[in-house]
Amino acid sequence: MKLRKHMISRVLPDSIAEELGLEPGDRLVSVNGQPVEDVFDYRYLMNEELVVLLVEKPDGEEWELEVEKEYEEDLGIEFENGGLMDDYRSCSNKCMFCFIDQMPPDMRETLYFKDDDSRLSFLQGNYVTLTNMSEKDIERVIRYHLEPINISFQAMNPELRCKMLHNRFAGKALEKVDMLYNAGITMNGQIVLCKGVNDGDELEYSLEKLAAYAPVLQSVSVVPVGLTKYREGLYPLESFNKEDAEKVLSQIQRWQKIMMEKYGIHFIHASDEWYILAGRELPCEEEYDGYLQLENGVGMLRLLETEVKETLKELTGDDRKVTGRIATGKLAAPFIARYIEEIKKKFPNVQIPVTTIENRFFGEKITVSGLITGQDLKEQLSGLNLGEKLLIPCSMLKGDEEIFLDDMTLEELSEALNTEIVIVDTGGRDLVEAVINPPEHKQTRRRQIYEQTSSSDSGKA
Repeated sequence: MKLRKHMISRVLPDSIAEELGLEPGDRLVSVNGQPVEDVFDYRYLMNEELVVLLVEKPDGEEWELEVEKEYEEDLGIEFENGGLMDDYRSCSNKCMFCFIDQMPPDMRETLYFKDDDSRLSFLQGNYVTLTNMSEKDIERVIRYHLEPINISFQAMNPELRCKMLHNRFAGKALEKVDMLYNAGITMNGQIVLCKGVNDGDELEYSLEKLAAYAPVLQSVSVVPVGLTKYREGLYPLESFNKEDAEKVLSQIQRWQKIMMEKYGIHFIHASDEWYILAGRELPCEEEYDGYLQLENGVGMLRLLETEVKETLKELTGDDRKVTGRIATGKLAAPFIARYIEEIKKKFPNVQIPVTTIENRFFGEKITVSGLITGQDLKEQLSGLNLGEKLLIPCSMLKGDEEIFLDDMTLEELSEALNTEIVIVDTGGRDLVEAVINPPEHKQTRRRQIYEQTSSSDSGKA
């Protein structure tokens, strides 16, 4: 391995690293005499109570530091190139359903980056296709026992998978699943369902093949493809309708019964969109097997309802007067409105109507909140009585800045609408508190939602 030196970008206050005299600009050369390729090596090597660091100072002087610490205790240092200690690996596929290929031109550059990085699967829960993983990568995952690893299967028919990913090696990449399975590496899977392509008999074949990997493969989600209005020149895909959704749910529920009898887990899960499209009630909490697929929109709305009700049980109602408005996407809007009615049972003077924002930027077929832009919020909320505050979900904002997908800032939107904006985090408790408390109580919270997304990600509810 070529010796790599990783530059320290930040030393956390009151950390072991600060006590050692480490500073930004220093370079980590090795741990316990072993070279460090990236975060996988670093985390594995640091899982000891005694570590020896070789650090190079900016003037070229080398320090050898012997550190006694708790097992798995972190030194308190951050490196360049983010959490990976390495460059992000871009996707080599040209998936027929790729959301990034459906975006308009002239947006910020990072929105067009397609990652397919197994390290992000471990660190952030991203889904990978395995086509970008070498045998060495698989061996490192197994050696370090890095789990769970999240895999975008799409289809278990090798020929169809090659077609869907537009990669002649995509079918053979499925052999890596056997290596992970035989090593006992916990996996989660996803299938982005495309009408007339990998649904019906092909979905049945995929579920049969994937079931053989249970329970090491602990869950598989099925999500409908997200289609924007910018699909000129791309593979012709259609949206699913109510009848389609009924068929998909029936297929999934039949397999859930099979897997419950065999392994005691539901295993295969439909994202919330399918139930809404079919006009069905969401499953009860027990059917989500501990919410293993929340980031794929599986059970997100059910969990939110549960958390809202649990929070309200702890509170004593009163007659406080609160005015405002909630803006969210079409998918979540009727559910949020239902939860507001629950809040009003204890706080009857809360006046917070819910406004459904149509996604005019990407097209009306995109119904998730995480893909709503600042300009759509501005256009559709202007002129409405917003009361003392506007509530929007944190998924609308970039992970590390207060900006929307179209680069409008939170401040610009607030000034345009002449109102305070409260960012609501993902939990039900946060929703309740944001509704019943003054806007001053809430600090903006952010989370990574869209950039560095997998090629199959279509946003969050």
